[in-house]
Amino acid sequence: MTQLELERPTKIKRKFGMTLREKRIKRVAYLFVLPAVLFFLAMNAYPLVTVLWDSFQYKNLMNKALSGWAGLANYSEVIHNEYFRKALWNTVVWTVLSVAGEYVLGLISAFALNQKIKGRTAFRAIIIVPWVVPIVVAGLTWTWMLTPDYGIINLWLVKLHILDEPVYWLGELDTALLTVVFVNIWRSFPFFTISLLAGLQSVSRDIIEAAAIDGAGVRKRFFYIVLPQLKTVSLTMIFIHVIWTAINFDFIWVMTEGGPLYSSETLPIMIYRYAMQDYNFGNASALASLMLGFMMACFVIYYMMTVKKNRG
Repeated sequence: MTQLELERPTKIKRKFGMTLREKRIKRVAYLFVLPAVLFFLAMNAYPLVTVLWDSFQYKNLMNKALSGWAGLANYSEVIHNEYFRKALWNTVVWTVLSVAGEYVLGLISAFALNQKIKGRTAFRAIIIVPWVVPIVVAGLTWTWMLTPDYGIINLWLVKLHILDEPVYWLGELDTALLTVVFVNIWRSFPFFTISLLAGLQSVSRDIIEAAAIDGAGVRKRFFYIVLPQLKTVSLTMIFIHVIWTAINFDFIWVMTEGGPLYSSETLPIMIYRYAMQDYNFGNASALASLMLGFMMACFVIYYMMTVKKNRG
């Protein structure tokens, strides 16, 4: 027998043995992953399916006689609710202004903290404080600070002669939502700051210095060199915060409860009213499903943009 014929069984056995070993490793890996999968199904998938199912059912604890298959009746009732368009518009305003303000302020502060200044480390540690403050604590604190009777904000504005008299910021139809947006920007922009600061530190200083030597001004260096380098970080942060902000409930509820006269009510607040005040879980599930569809659409758009960019 030739040497090749003698080695062939050993190679086949070795190959077959590696295949069995890989199968064993995969089985063990599946066993380790199984608890996480079961936990996900119990905590996320099951409630999600339940909400989707309830959205097509009549489910009102105040009228248990009305039950069974509703079809699209819950969706129709939600969409034709007199406050739906107002809540939808408030959600858009709340989300767009909050995310835009957080990004702009985060970008400015990130550039400032990226400079070689004295005490830079201390400033970087301090700026994260608003982000770690619990939403309830931040909301209640700002509510007290903005009250017209004893709020320090009105006191300062009057003493500086910016206002003639105190303003009920959270009690006026025109200012309630914008005031909560301002407070939300104050709390959330540090997250943008830290993320964009990390991105700035990865930008090559050699390229910036070469552009400066070639005569590129500060504005051109920012828009044509630095900002494109932050595109991936920026898109990721904006996408995440659009979802987080759109579904945010606690900040608005703590400060205004959707008032006055529904002027600051958003879709999550509307879902809460359906479920916890009217006990109409069918309508609440329908509105929640509509928001879920919106979030999925945002994810698909972001995914398509990312895939297109990677292929390009």
